[in-house]
Amino acid sequence: MALAQERPTVVEPASGTGLAGFEQSDRKLRRTMGLTQLTALSLGAIIGSGWLFAVLSADATAGPASMVSWIIGGICVLFIALTYMEIAGMLPRTGALARYPQLTHGGYAGMLLGWAYLLSAVSVPAIEAEASVTYLSSKFPNIGLIPPKSTILAWPKGVMLAFGFLLLFFFLNFFGIRLLSEVNRWVVAWKLIIPTLTFCFVFAAFRGSNYGSSVGGFAPLGKAPIFEAVSTTGIVFAYLGFRQALEYAGEARRPQRDVPRATILSVLIAIVLYVLLQVAFTGGIRWGSLGVKIGDWKALSTSAWATGPFYRELHAAGIGALAGFAALLIWDAVISPAGTGWVYTGTSTRTFYGMSVQRLFPPGLQVMNRFGIPWAALIASFFVGGLFFIRQPSWYGIVGFITSTTVLTYIMGGSGVAVLRRIAPDWHRPVRLPAMWVLSALGFIAATEVVYWSGFSTLITVMTAAFFAFVIYLWYYAPSRGYMTQGQGVTLGFAFLGVWLYIAAKGGWVLRTGTLPVHGSWTEGTYYVAFAAAVVLVSAATWLLSNEEGRKQIDRAWWLIFLILSLLLLSYYGEYGFNSTHPTVAFPYSDLIAAGIGLIAFLWSVHSGYETEELREMRRAIESSRMEAVPGTGPTLSSEGRPEHAAG
Repeated sequence: MALAQERPTVVEPASGTGLAGFEQSDRKLRRTMGLTQLTALSLGAIIGSGWLFAVLSADATAGPASMVSWIIGGICVLFIALTYMEIAGMLPRTGALARYPQLTHGGYAGMLLGWAYLLSAVSVPAIEAEASVTYLSSKFPNIGLIPPKSTILAWPKGVMLAFGFLLLFFFLNFFGIRLLSEVNRWVVAWKLIIPTLTFCFVFAAFRGSNYGSSVGGFAPLGKAPIFEAVSTTGIVFAYLGFRQALEYAGEARRPQRDVPRATILSVLIAIVLYVLLQVAFTGGIRWGSLGVKIGDWKALSTSAWATGPFYRELHAAGIGALAGFAALLIWDAVISPAGTGWVYTGTSTRTFYGMSVQRLFPPGLQVMNRFGIPWAALIASFFVGGLFFIRQPSWYGIVGFITSTTVLTYIMGGSGVAVLRRIAPDWHRPVRLPAMWVLSALGFIAATEVVYWSGFSTLITVMTAAFFAFVIYLWYYAPSRGYMTQGQGVTLGFAFLGVWLYIAAKGGWVLRTGTLPVHGSWTEGTYYVAFAAAVVLVSAATWLLSNEEGRKQIDRAWWLIFLILSLLLLSYYGEYGFNSTHPTVAFPYSDLIAAGIGLIAFLWSVHSGYETEELREMRRAIESSRMEAVPGTGPTLSSEGRPEHAAG
C-alpha cells in the first residue's frame, strides 16, 4: 500500500530564525496536492453542517428573504477570498491565515488574530460532531439530547457520541495528508450529490404561498434581519471552508497557480448551491407539521423541525418517495459534517503548527510523525476542541461564535495585500489583485460588517475569548523574543489573567451556555467599560515594559484594538444589540457607521504595517540565494521564490 512506502520525515522542529527556522519549517511538509485536491478540500469544508441547519435558522431570522442573506454572505466571503488570492500565491504557507498577521503587523496583532483564528478552527470539529448527533436524533430521538427533540447534547450519551466523532477526525488526520486527500475526494463527491438531490426533491413539494402575503410577504421581519442572518444563523459559517486551500498551501505542488483558483472556484459553487437549497426549503415548509401559526417565522427555531430541517420537511410533504430520500439524509447528516470535521481537524492542527513556526507557540508543536503530520499540534487540537462541548453543546449555540472569531481574522486579507504592495513591491506575485485598493478595502469592510452583524451577545463573548491572547503573549512570546524579561512578562501576564477572570465572571460570560449572562451579573455597559479599560491598560503597561522592538509591536496593533472595541460599542447601541426593538442607532445608519469604522481601521492598518523580522529574514534568504546561484551546482530560486538546490 502507498502508506507503507512513505519514508519517515525529519521530526525535529525548526529552530532559530530566517531560512533555517521560518522558511525551512514548511519544507518538511509533503507537496502532493493539485488543483482538484485543493478545490475538493475547500468544498469538503464548505459543505458541512451549514446547509443542514442554517436554512431553518435563516428563515426564523429573516423569513423568505433569507435567500438574499445567502447571496450577501456569499458576496462578502468572495470579496474576502479575493484579497487572499495575491497573498496566497506570493507566500504559500501551511497554517497561512494564522501566520499572515504577524508577517505584516508584528507579534501583538499576530497573537490576537492568530489566537482568535485558532479558537474558531478548533471549535469547528466540535460543532460538526454536534451537528451529526443532533441530526441523528431526528431518526433516533433517544440518542442523547436534553430533552429529546431539543438541540442540546446530554451527558454522557450525547457528548460521548460526539467525542467519538472527534476521535474519528483525529485518526484520519494522524495517518497523513495522502489518506486524508483520498478519503476526502470520495466524500466531496457525496457532498455535492446529496445537497443537489435534496434541492430537487424538496422542490417537488414547493409551495409558492410561502413567499406570499399569507405569511407576511417576502421580508416579514424587516430589512435589518436579512443582514443579521448572514452572521448569526450559520450562513457565513457555511462558506468558511474556502480557506482550506490557503491552509494547505505548503503542501500543494503548484501553490501560486492552484491555491487562488481553488479558493475562488469553491466559493462560487457554494453560492449557487446554497441559494437553491434555501429557496427550496422555504417553499417546502408545512406549517401544520411545524405546530406553529402560519407566518410565525421566529417560532421555527424552537419547532420540532430544528433537529433535522430537511429530514422533517421531506417527511411532512406526504409523498412516499420524498420520505424514502429523507432516510438517506440521516446518513448524510453523518457524512457531510464528518467530512468537514476531519478537514478542520487538519486545519486547526496546521494553525497550531503555523503559530509555532512564528514562535507564538513553543517549537514542540512542529514535531512530525512518520506520515509528515505535526502530531503534537494534532493532539493539542483534539483536546482544545473537546473543551467546546463543555461551553456550548449545541450547534445553534456555537455557530455565531465561530463565525465572528473566524471573520475577525479575515480582515487581514485586505490589509495584508495592501501592506505587502507597499513594503515588498518587488516580490514575485504569480497573481496580482486587480483594482487592489478598491477590492482590498471592500474585503476589509465586508469582514467588518459580518463581525458587526453577529450582534452584541456574540461579540462580547468573542472579545472575552480573543483578548486572552495577551496572557500568552506576556508569558511566552514577548520574553522569548527578548522584548521584556521573563519575570516582567509572567508578572504582568498573571495580573491581566486575574483581571480577565474577575471581569468575565462578574459579567456572567464564563462557560455560559445560554444567550444571556447569568443572574446577578454586571450590566452589559458596565462589563464593556471594564473590559475595554483592562485591554487598553494592559497594552499600555506592556508598551512601558518593552524594549524598542517590543513597543513597535504594540504601536502597530492599536488599529485592531480600536476596531474590536468600536464595533462592540456600536453593537451595544445598534440594531443588533439587546435593545434591538428600539435601538439608539437604527438600521441602516448603524451598518453605515460600521462600514466607516471598518474604513478607518483599514487605512490605519495599512499605515501601521511594516517589514517585520520575519519578512526581513525572508528577503535576505531570497536575495542571498540569487547572489550565490551557480548553474548546475548552487541554490536557485524555485517558482515559489524559495531557494532550492539544482540537480547535480
